[in-house]
Amino acid sequence: MKFIKTLLLCLFILPSIIFAQRITYSVPEKDDYRTIDFEVIGKVGGNFLVYKSIRNKNAVSIYDNGMELKERVDLDFVPDRTMNIDFVPYPDYFFVIYQYQKRSILYCMGARLNSDGKIIGEPVQLDTTRLNVFADNKIYSTTFSEDKQHIMIYKIQKRNDNFNFTTIRFNSQLEFQNKSRWVVPYEERKDVYSDFFVDNDGNFIFTKSEKAGNRELISKVFLITKAPLSDTFAVNELKTNSSYLDEIKLKIDNINNKYLINSFYYSQRRGNVEGLLTVVWDKQTNSQTVESAIKFDDTLKQQAKMEGTTKMAFNDFFIKHVILKKDGGFILTGEDYYSQSRGNPWNRFDYLYGYPYFSSYNYYMYSPSSYWYRPRGFYSNNSQTRYYYNNIVIMDIDKDGKLVWSNVVHKTQYDDETDNFLSYQIMNAGGELHFLFNELERRNQLIADQSVLPDGTLKRNPTLKSLDKGYQFMPRLAKQVSARQIIVPCTLRNYVCFAKIDY
Repeated sequence: MKFIKTLLLCLFILPSIIFAQRITYSVPEKDDYRTIDFEVIGKVGGNFLVYKSIRNKNAVSIYDNGMELKERVDLDFVPDRTMNIDFVPYPDYFFVIYQYQKRSILYCMGARLNSDGKIIGEPVQLDTTRLNVFADNKIYSTTFSEDKQHIMIYKIQKRNDNFNFTTIRFNSQLEFQNKSRWVVPYEERKDVYSDFFVDNDGNFIFTKSEKAGNRELISKVFLITKAPLSDTFAVNELKTNSSYLDEIKLKIDNINNKYLINSFYYSQRRGNVEGLLTVVWDKQTNSQTVESAIKFDDTLKQQAKMEGTTKMAFNDFFIKHVILKKDGGFILTGEDYYSQSRGNPWNRFDYLYGYPYFSSYNYYMYSPSSYWYRPRGFYSNNSQTRYYYNNIVIMDIDKDGKLVWSNVVHKTQYDDETDNFLSYQIMNAGGELHFLFNELERRNQLIADQSVLPDGTLKRNPTLKSLDKGYQFMPRLAKQVSARQIIVPCTLRNYVCFAKIDY
């Protein structure tokens, strides 16, 4: 009888042992100071690859499953003064796409590397552009489809109040497919573009929004698509329930052949966020099939608000993630975010549409959902900036744009001069979504793990193990690299290193 009780006890304990998180750290390299630029490329051929750049020197560090450094490979083929570099990872190889300027010519190049970071063949010239003396030289960007069968290089140049779009499509071997150009009028104070995407059929998709003025809300939204072999762009105005809209978030649903457009909405100019507007565009019928406005009730607002009145609860929230479900619905998350600077009070309209640091068409730089590394004092101004990242709202939306359930993850975070250690990242474990973020406990930063179940129930998991070694995590910059693994950048004293978390 005692043996049976012991056996049953082991059976109950065993699952918690099997599914416990395991953290494995890399050893910082001698040049990996906090000032380096880095990007987690992903898992390629069983190795974990991280791009690093310091003093215009580019390299890829190759880690094994134990996060032991196998080799640091210098990207000698990439010129020192490269303006931008992107990566497209595949199971056994990856592409490096970069741009550099030589005299008045801007070159966009591509190279194929294996899982050990060694170049295969020679770099290939993808495109060139002749620049004027005062022209912006960061004009190329890269996007690719979910199945990675389509890679799109696109450039946007502003000339005489027009946007000149050029799109160049390649296949999964980086072989040229076709090139298109499009010129559209552009008003800097009124036009706003979303992120740019490619779906699994090779269609190029984005939204264009119109505002009455520089610091006004969006009043019109257009869905713009370009078929793979077409040289023209199709422009369709979306029905938005006559609402004033915030930042537009576009998501491609390749399984159901839909495009999802989400935005927080207002009932009046300079009012308060009232709810969430969802629009669904059907690819097969080439028509809008859903226009749904979810008005947030007082219960959800009371849960979400940090301070102030209930009606202002969502005024500092930004949409961060849209996670698709097979039935056509999706999980949407938003985060309470703002910053404060001496002599510069926070203003959402300035933040979204004022572009205080970047040109008006560097659209990917100003959004709080853009995950990029900012060393302390990045903006090099004399005013100290404090960043705040607070509660997370989670909403389950069905295929008709109706709210199924909602919940709120409560957190309070702030830091000065950098937000690298703030905000959160999601680890999608299939049956549940894990929200990873730092929280202060007895003067120590611990990485919290709260997960949401399919029915909306929140579960507070134990803080992750092995956090007593002086590491400070940067969950916002983490990247999920497989079904059960996520790479989280972290710091150890004055160095940057990387932690692999296995679920």
